[in-house]
Amino acid sequence: MLVSVKVEVWGDYACFSRAEMKVERVSYDVMTPSAARGLLEAIFWHPGMRWIIDRIYVLSPIRMTNIKRNEVKAKISASNVKSAMTGGRTALYLSTSDEIQQRSALVLQDVHYVISAHFEITENAAESDNPGKFQDIIKRRLHKGQCYHQPYLGCREFPARFREWPGGEIPSIDETRDLGYMLWDMDYSDKTNIRPQFFRGKLEKGVLQLEDCEVIE
Repeated sequence: MLVSVKVEVWGDYACFSRAEMKVERVSYDVMTPSAARGLLEAIFWHPGMRWIIDRIYVLSPIRMTNIKRNEVKAKISASNVKSAMTGGRTALYLSTSDEIQQRSALVLQDVHYVISAHFEITENAAESDNPGKFQDIIKRRLHKGQCYHQPYLGCREFPARFREWPGGEIPSIDETRDLGYMLWDMDYSDKTNIRPQFFRGKLEKGVLQLEDCEVIE
């Protein structure tokens, strides 16, 4: 049984970071499938189901803007953690006043999407779990605005507002463009070798079609 869900999401800013940019963040033109999946999982996640993103509709014109963000230039060292575990007196914190660094970011502004997705039942589902049950829970949570944690648009400082799409034709923008290679997801099948997966994205009249995409590792 295929259960489809459409969720409308919007926010002031978004940053779906390009994997090839290592220092300063540059956003893809459109939300990535993994970001859409993460947003839906913030609303409802269960080990007995798996979200599959089918399409992303772009409702607002694609606009970019530059912002400056305060970040830290270091991270807690694994060797310091090991030293502390064996009785060492190494500090296990970062002093933001010493490590702070201002970086530019090219982000999306005034974003508005509709995520069209469905879910599959996994091998971790209990006997009482079924598509109808999950659909009822998802619709109830969307109606009440419930979530496990605040959904965000690529970065946690860019919160997303959301609701169930009320129905009817989705007014996506009339724009077609080649989006180039985009991040599809991360492959966690081998915990010792986590690999990124990519696909060739194309916006067709404001719709990013994700069904039957060729995934490249």
